[in-house]
Amino acid sequence: MKWQWKLGKFAGIDVYIHATFLLLIGWVGFSHWIEHENWLEVFKGIGFILALFGSVILHEYGHALTARKYGVKTRDITIYPIGGVARLERMPDKPIEELWVALMGPAVNVVIAGALFAYLFLTSSLVPLTELTIASGSFLERLMTVNLSLVLFNLIPAFPMDGGRVLRALLAMRMDYVKATQIAAAVGQGMALLFGFVGLFSNPFLLFIAFFVWIGASQEASMVQVKNALSGIPVGRAMLTDYKSLSPRDPLSQMSQLILAGSQHDFPVLDNDRVVGVVTRDDFLAALTQHGQNIAISAVMRSNPPAVDSYEMVENALMRIQESGIPALPVTHSGQLVGIVTAENITEYLMIRSALKASRMMVSV
Repeated sequence: MKWQWKLGKFAGIDVYIHATFLLLIGWVGFSHWIEHENWLEVFKGIGFILALFGSVILHEYGHALTARKYGVKTRDITIYPIGGVARLERMPDKPIEELWVALMGPAVNVVIAGALFAYLFLTSSLVPLTELTIASGSFLERLMTVNLSLVLFNLIPAFPMDGGRVLRALLAMRMDYVKATQIAAAVGQGMALLFGFVGLFSNPFLLFIAFFVWIGASQEASMVQVKNALSGIPVGRAMLTDYKSLSPRDPLSQMSQLILAGSQHDFPVLDNDRVVGVVTRDDFLAALTQHGQNIAISAVMRSNPPAVDSYEMVENALMRIQESGIPALPVTHSGQLVGIVTAENITEYLMIRSALKASRMMVSV
């Protein structure tokens, strides 16, 4: 079952809504019905939530379009009950670029709030904030105040919120990027503990936010440490050199035999010694279920996979694996296939490298 549905594609970026968002809509509708027992009020409540998440989508586009300016693509934007997530292919390399990408999301909410304030002021529609609640009062003024709240909330210095990235970018202008990330992650986890403590005695929702922030900070620190560990390692050292390949004219049964005979799951496809595609295990199993084992590999393979040269750095190969969604990429040198590289191979290489380093340290002691 797919847990998200596509809303559309805007500015070249797919926008999805997660299934759990429907729980929020249902909860808002139910709450308004219990309070008012009026369908008009129910629709008003749902309309406000949809308008709020329209602002969240625009917030994520602030990140995505700024990242595009620096040559970073956005895979998609997904809306969850607690907010939106723009999946960037990577963070910009320069701290100042990351700073602008992080700030442009909240900046969009400032612009929305400013535009709403200007309209309400010019039409003499402003009312005292004491007359507003989450569920009642001026629709536009509530939307304005919630946008301002989004700015303040997102600028809390804790990953994965924008404030955590702002803090990391500012620190990285003065120190090593890995150290800056570790400090920003530690601050984020400190904020998570604070949220959790307050949540125990007041709002249970803060406990959920605390968990979200703690995990986000841990993952960010781990990702940067891995990237740092991969720096300067050529693909040729981490690639798999003992591999099998297929021809586009081979039947699926040939791949079945290769999978059962060894531990390789994904196979490069060669035609006259030239790489023309890759067959993944998932694609193989789906085709086997639908068509049986007599169809040709050419009908199943992913054509023209991204090329990786054996002299390229491992971090570039890993990024290409993530961007393409192909778990095993062919590695070539001077146009000839010399191996395949997978995320698992890279991880195993790092584990062996770390163990050897620890062994040398023990010997020296």
